[in-house]
Amino acid sequence: MFCQHQPPCPTPDASDREAARPVAHHPEQGWSLLCNGVLLFEDTGELLPDGQIVEPHRPYAAMPTAGGRSR
Repeated sequence: MFCQHQPPCPTPDASDREAARPVAHHPEQGWSLLCNGVLLFEDTGELLPDGQIVEPHRPYAAMPTAGGRSR
């Protein structure tokens, strides 16, 4: 799967690869396929076209404590 957009979307090895356009989007299943071949999951994990796994990199939110305040 190769991007046909002009200008072309970022390649799978680019640091901004998540900016590629989705060609399939399945929010009910938690994933999108980008035009550069990257499978992007809702937890921000990724599966690259070469089979490399990118661990989720969602920023962690402060967890509320029992008293209702954030840590």
